[in-house]
Amino acid sequence: MIPSGARVWIAMGHTDMRRGMQSLAAQVQQTFTKDPFAGDLWVFRGRSGSLVKIIWHDGVGMSLYAKRLERGKFIWPSAKDGVVSLTAAQLACLLDGIDWRNPQYSWRPTSAG
Repeated sequence: MIPSGARVWIAMGHTDMRRGMQSLAAQVQQTFTKDPFAGDLWVFRGRSGSLVKIIWHDGVGMSLYAKRLERGKFIWPSAKDGVVSLTAAQLACLLDGIDWRNPQYSWRPTSAG
């Protein structure tokens, strides 16, 4: 669950997945000129596209989360640098391997008349 008020940022391009939380936090500061300790979630994807890491500072300490897809790849913007802000719902889609840019309903509710 994403804390209320926290923003979700995904880093464009690919990131070396050998990096730990301190190195990823330094990338947020140096490359994106943002504060990694402000309570936002920062999402990074590896070159293969099947692994993401998320860093988040809760005000007490830094957390590092990782997820690897057994099949498929995480959908990522095609830009080479910069960041994109996501909603909590878009992040949930991304982490499930769903195309968060244009999710489609598999069914539509019908109106009961």
